[in-house]
Amino acid sequence: MRKKVSKAIFPVAGLGTRFLPATKSVPKEIMTLVDRPLVQYAIDEARAAGIKEFIFVTSRGKSALEDYFDNAPQLEQSLRKAGKTELLEILKSTDMDSGEIAYIRQAKPLGLGHAVWCARRLIGNEPFAVMLPDDIIAADKPCLAQMVEAFEETQSNIVAAMEVPEDKASAYGVLDVKEDMGRIVSTKGLVEKPAPGEAPSNLAVIGRYILTPKVLQQLNKKRSGTGGEIQLTDAIADAREDGEEVYGFRFEGQRFDCGSKAGYLQATVAFALARDDLRDDLWGYLNEVVHAEKAAQ
Repeated sequence: MRKKVSKAIFPVAGLGTRFLPATKSVPKEIMTLVDRPLVQYAIDEARAAGIKEFIFVTSRGKSALEDYFDNAPQLEQSLRKAGKTELLEILKSTDMDSGEIAYIRQAKPLGLGHAVWCARRLIGNEPFAVMLPDDIIAADKPCLAQMVEAFEETQSNIVAAMEVPEDKASAYGVLDVKEDMGRIVSTKGLVEKPAPGEAPSNLAVIGRYILTPKVLQQLNKKRSGTGGEIQLTDAIADAREDGEEVYGFRFEGQRFDCGSKAGYLQATVAFALARDDLRDDLWGYLNEVVHAEKAAQ
């Protein structure tokens, strides 16, 4: 029987220290990219892929994240009275139905693999997606939807992959390629943050995964890896060693690393330029900046 992916884990327990002081009181995941929080982009992508159950692995100080997905009756009433129906529809799109969303606490920061392991009882014996809200992907067809289609064929572990410069590979989990079939790549394994010059390929894993329960079995071993943390990449590699197939998936779209300040700013510009209501004003401003810079030189 072919299994479908209906559950997704969102690891959002990190402290967001690269964005201090903003993240002193605001969870990084609800920082806005144009006019939507980062996490809303991930939720919308998951919904487009058919996800029905949303599991957030959080930590202390993330109550604002939980409040974001709750109803806001007073605000809704105010918008309704003012006849602002368009804004009301936008607001309603952020609501999550009762029972659709769950929150699990990660008591200690022991790594991405540990965060995923924390949600194991809500996953059971089903395939599941893992989505890192820091990775925003602009695509005509949402990245996870592309991966779900691939999973329907392979029924195996799939990780989103993109080519990176050789000198950047040590910052990622990297695929050890067995056979490159174009969009899909079969693997011999994965290496988490290889030493400079020792990466087995230039195909790096980014924040979208579709995984089988066998990966959770490997996470149960709680094996420490790079940085003394429990690495999800290691568990996927161990599942591969135990006979599970693992595929890399070259997705169509542009990925922005919104976990870095530069990536966050690049995404802000790119998403704003893609909007009809913002494009002209922003282009005008950017042209002024470029002309002023050239004049100063």
